[in-house]
Amino acid sequence: MMDDHRTSTKELSKNALRVLEKRYLLTDEAGKVVETADGLFRRVAKALASIEARFGMDAVEIADLEEEFFRVMNEHKFLPNSPTLMNAGKKCGQLSACFVLPVPDSLEGIFDTCKNAALIHKTGGGTGFSFSRLRPLNDPVSSSVGVASGPVSFMTVYDAATEAIRQGGTRRGANMGILRIDHPDIEQFITCKRETSKLNNFNISVAVTDEFMQAVSNDADFDLVHPGTGEVVRTVKAKHLFDLIVENAHATGEPGIVFIDRINALDPLFQALDENGQVLPGTEDIEATNPCGEQPLGPGDACNLGSINVSEFVDESGNDFNWTALGHMVQIAVRFLDDVIEANHYPMAFIEKAAKGNRRIGVGVMGLAEALIKMNIVYDSEAAIRKAEELMSFIQRHAHEASGRLAVERGNFPNWTHSKWHKMNVPMRNATVTAIAPTGTISIIAGTSSGIEPLFAVCFIRRVLGGEELIEVNELFESVARKRGFYSEDLMRQIAATGTVENVQGIPDDVKRLFVCSHDIDYSWHLKMQAAFQKYTDSGVSKTINFAHHATNDNVREAYLKSWDLGLKGITVYRDQSRPAQVLNLGLGSSLPHGNKRFCAPGEECDV
Repeated sequence: MMDDHRTSTKELSKNALRVLEKRYLLTDEAGKVVETADGLFRRVAKALASIEARFGMDAVEIADLEEEFFRVMNEHKFLPNSPTLMNAGKKCGQLSACFVLPVPDSLEGIFDTCKNAALIHKTGGGTGFSFSRLRPLNDPVSSSVGVASGPVSFMTVYDAATEAIRQGGTRRGANMGILRIDHPDIEQFITCKRETSKLNNFNISVAVTDEFMQAVSNDADFDLVHPGTGEVVRTVKAKHLFDLIVENAHATGEPGIVFIDRINALDPLFQALDENGQVLPGTEDIEATNPCGEQPLGPGDACNLGSINVSEFVDESGNDFNWTALGHMVQIAVRFLDDVIEANHYPMAFIEKAAKGNRRIGVGVMGLAEALIKMNIVYDSEAAIRKAEELMSFIQRHAHEASGRLAVERGNFPNWTHSKWHKMNVPMRNATVTAIAPTGTISIIAGTSSGIEPLFAVCFIRRVLGGEELIEVNELFESVARKRGFYSEDLMRQIAATGTVENVQGIPDDVKRLFVCSHDIDYSWHLKMQAAFQKYTDSGVSKTINFAHHATNDNVREAYLKSWDLGLKGITVYRDQSRPAQVLNLGLGSSLPHGNKRFCAPGEECDV
């Protein structure tokens, strides 16, 4: 399993080292960093490879596997989600990034979930919630003389708790709040973040049903239903709700949409009952996602993600990927993440039962934009969409094969008999194996572009934990500029003023096209790219559909409708400068009140 690259090390950028020091490296009691980047990767590799003893691997094989795990991280070819990097090898290390917690319609249950979320945030995880079970605002409460305060009020409580908790001293917690489109409080939910100073530890999405989308298409009425009694509370025009979503998304980037019926229809698990007639943990209907939306989960379930840096797998000719090397990397990634499930110390017993019942993992990618540039493929082109489909179909196929081989070695995931894999008679170690995460900070460590996003800018400012600003310049562009002979310090200053090269004189047109940036790309291409990856991804795809500042409500409406037609599981849009404070800012004018942003989780601190 091991090759001859034991000592190969890829140099870390200054920004990567800074992020590692602030978030990942071990510190002593005085807060002094006592670990190197190599030490971090060695700690993680050792902790995970040691798990293999449970499955019969001997000491020599474990040492070889540890070396391979170390190498792929040290060479920045693969990195797991942030909690694994932070906590593997520590006592009681919690390694998962993605959780969905149930929110029952009782005061005790609501605050039990709030407490559980705080414990998860402390360990570096992000949490998703569906508030759809809660009775609506002003509904009578039989146990008292009062009335219900509604889902949005309890989101405010969760937000305040999250604000008070620092995730192991490394990053603030992040949440996804979801409400079904047929909940009586849906209008209040849709508009709850219109004032952008509120609920800053939440992303919000509306769980849209097939019935609702058909009602929008037919300009029909739509019933809002009491979640407890099932009675119709009132009836509204479906287009009224849809327009309200569009208007607020245009104004602030939220709410997003998740197509909840489609998510459940495509999930491999079927609902099953245990010996007591209760729904078997892990087989419940999916009702929410993790904070960035790429991992739909049932109540109590968790998932471990990791991303392959595909820019490192472009072959020497620059014409294509090295498919052999990439296929081997997928195998390593699946084994790595399955070992994470075993090494994990779960924060609650009910989470462990659901997570180990399904053994969900999410192999994803980062560095897509840089890979395309290396292959001289323009991001917003049909050639890029074809290459994206080829890439993800390859990863999906090899990931399923790798999980199947692990199932033969170690056994199927326990809920396998309640899944499509059982019906197909296909061995599978993990219920789902692929997901496309945003890779906010692990892409900084790897020194590549994030997730499947285009370049945000050739030069930009990234705000990280504590408000620190990191200036990032794309190394590929500088290399091309020097090679083609148009590099100059003055030119770089011009680019730094705006971040993009679209309107900068002195740059060849073909280079401008190749280094196209996020806000220079029509939103239709963002949608096509997300659809290309979703077609071959078990779970979801984290992708922002970027709009120019002058985009209209009609543009956003068209994108939301198109996302439904393209078969997406969800959509998040972001119109340039629609928020007063943003994570990514074009150019060097960091004192400006506005900038451009790739929408992700709050503060971009719930990345994986």
